[in-house]
Amino acid sequence: MSNERSHETARLIARQARERFVAATEGMIAPTAQAIRERLDALATQTGSVRDMYAHRDDLVAFAEQQSRWVDLARTAWRKALGNATIGNKTNSASAGLELIGDEVVENNILSSRLALVIQDKASFELNDLRLRIQHLEGINELSTNDVLRPEVLAKSLVEQWLAAGLSRAMWTKVQDVVHAQILDVIQQAYKNTNQFLISQGVMPEIDLKGLVRRAHGAPSSAPMGVGPAIAARPAGAAEPMMPGGFAPAAIGVRAGAAATPNGARWAGAGGAGMANGEAADGGLVIGGSPFMVARQRAQGVLSGLKRFVSARLGNDFVGGSAAQSMLAGGSAGGAMAPGAASPVFVQAIMDAEVAYRAAASHYVVGDEATAIQQGMADMRRRTAELKKKAPTTADKATVEIVALMFQAILAEERIPFSARVWFARLQMPVLRVAIAEPEFFGTLQHPARMLIDRMGSCVMGFDAAAISGSALENEIRRVVQVIEQYPETGQRVFKLVYDEFVAFLSKYLTQSDATQRLMSVAQQVEQKETMAIQYTIELRKMLNDMPVRDEIREFLFKIWAEVLAMAALRYGPQDQQTVTLKRAAADLVWAASAKPSRTDRARVIQDLPNLLQRLRQGMSLMGIEGEPQEQQIRTIGETLSDAFMSKTDAIPSAQIDAMSKRLANLEDFFSDEGATELPLDAASIELLLGVDATSIEVVPDTGTKVSEEMLAWAHELQVGNWFMLDHNNRVTQVQFVWRSDRKQLHLFASPGGNSFLIQAGRLASYLQAGLLVPAEEETLTVRATREALAKLDANPERLLD
Repeated sequence: MSNERSHETARLIARQARERFVAATEGMIAPTAQAIRERLDALATQTGSVRDMYAHRDDLVAFAEQQSRWVDLARTAWRKALGNATIGNKTNSASAGLELIGDEVVENNILSSRLALVIQDKASFELNDLRLRIQHLEGINELSTNDVLRPEVLAKSLVEQWLAAGLSRAMWTKVQDVVHAQILDVIQQAYKNTNQFLISQGVMPEIDLKGLVRRAHGAPSSAPMGVGPAIAARPAGAAEPMMPGGFAPAAIGVRAGAAATPNGARWAGAGGAGMANGEAADGGLVIGGSPFMVARQRAQGVLSGLKRFVSARLGNDFVGGSAAQSMLAGGSAGGAMAPGAASPVFVQAIMDAEVAYRAAASHYVVGDEATAIQQGMADMRRRTAELKKKAPTTADKATVEIVALMFQAILAEERIPFSARVWFARLQMPVLRVAIAEPEFFGTLQHPARMLIDRMGSCVMGFDAAAISGSALENEIRRVVQVIEQYPETGQRVFKLVYDEFVAFLSKYLTQSDATQRLMSVAQQVEQKETMAIQYTIELRKMLNDMPVRDEIREFLFKIWAEVLAMAALRYGPQDQQTVTLKRAAADLVWAASAKPSRTDRARVIQDLPNLLQRLRQGMSLMGIEGEPQEQQIRTIGETLSDAFMSKTDAIPSAQIDAMSKRLANLEDFFSDEGATELPLDAASIELLLGVDATSIEVVPDTGTKVSEEMLAWAHELQVGNWFMLDHNNRVTQVQFVWRSDRKQLHLFASPGGNSFLIQAGRLASYLQAGLLVPAEEETLTVRATREALAKLDANPERLLD
């Protein structure tokens, strides 16, 4: 009876945890809808092509009609999902046989899987801990495919109800960044609060990162059911964050093994490497997407190929898997490897090998690199053979061999300066420890150890040896390696910590020169000024929407005075007296240009006109509008004011003008945080802003060419530090991506020769789409090392266990 009550208590607590999570996330749906409404309203007020303006207006009208319906449907579906959540490890019946997947289903899966992976990326640690606690509490291997705690369940619910409300996929794509911004923090906090609730109920107050569960895939869970202050282990394959700068394979959304059929649908069957994530089946079938997506699919195919190769020889003793892939496919997060209990002798052997290699590496001399590399590889082979003798299981032996082959490939990589290669090689034993304990290292591109090595490799492979040796970059790599060596018991956490620190270091290191700092400052201000000008224009349009204002005045305010206000706010500050005076001039101009049937009003205009014109001239001078262009604007304004004297229409009420003045005074409070989609950028605007000579800067502005959302997303996710080949004006230059502006509108690439390219987001996406900007390296360092290791194993399978 006591055991029965324990089971019942566990189920009750798990149910309460899910209810709390659903209640916490349900409240975000209405604010998200309102944010979408505001985004569509902002788009509808922007100027652009007639076609775009009509499309934005139609979207706004459509959403306004269905906003409340989507909110109600989404809330109902989300609450219903709580009732549908089941306990237990269930397989996806859709993968059991052949099924026909319609194009619409595939497109819907694309939208929901993108959102799911964004949630997974943002809340990975909280979600992983919650997953462990629920699995421990309920005694299961994994959460069921329809469990509300899974990110894909919420994502699918929101997207499906969006479409059920009669809203289009194209509109969702247009506002999906708003959805992300609205829900991510809420969901992350909901996961955190749910974890805190379980801890308060005595469910796994601590999670031991060292005692990872190592069992064959599909083996029964050894975690006891019930409630108590147990310290359980994180199962192998717990999901990890997405790799910054990359898309998850889910962006394709087509099941592996899919083939086009004449009726526009796709056949999909079991047996592919990926399920709902579009991963390349068997490492060779690549299903559409951007070149970057294709590269990621191929990279995942390499890992899948390694898994199949080793599993074919060891069976279920070695099973790796992608965390993101499994999450979207409805399976467990990652795979599992069963290397047996890590014996004290084996652990000590790894530590001894690490100390020995550290000592040997200190004797390597720059200048005799060939000999040093030969010595390093000989040391690796000898220590690998010794470790394999002490490995307690065949899976451990295979892990030692694979990691050794990977690091042999890294040590032989001539594009890495030798002084940096020595430090890369010292990561072999720390990575081996992680690979033994966390087999998802072999199954996912997002493992922190892989991400760190890839990021460091992508930076140093573009420099020559002289530039690296003794540099701050080499010192940082040394520091990173030494920190990892000092904390051998922390697993992937120390890799994640130093990865974040290395990324922060890069942002400073790559922009440390005075010239780059000056250019960044100017570019950042250009973006800020142009963004503010657009936002001032939007707000002025809103204020004048219901006012009888002449077209000449509207055009002047929208095209010139909005720029003046932005420049003044940037130079002097939004609340500086000079800026406030120019803001007031806008309201005064609107009033002066309106009808003046009253003699008193006409006298007031005549009295105030010289001061008003002086302020207008000052503002235009601030923008560099001098001479005849300025006089032409003043003449047009003067003619408009003269016509106002003759008009017999009603004047604009003073109260309306006063309200406009008050709103103008604090107009920045009404700005949104969203960056502008289009910025009028050129070298002249940079020179105008701070008088900087822009001759060494190639400014590459947007041209208005439409690019896909995938390409824009790719442009926004490029990693600082990576090297590219840029084909600009028939000249190919090797460049390094060194800086991205706050609103992700401007991207700075620097060449070793000293020239810089400041590229706007839309143009950058166009260059990526046209193949004018391509990564200097097709594969990351660890993927290439894995490919070379697999090739050697394929040629000589016996070495896996010898």
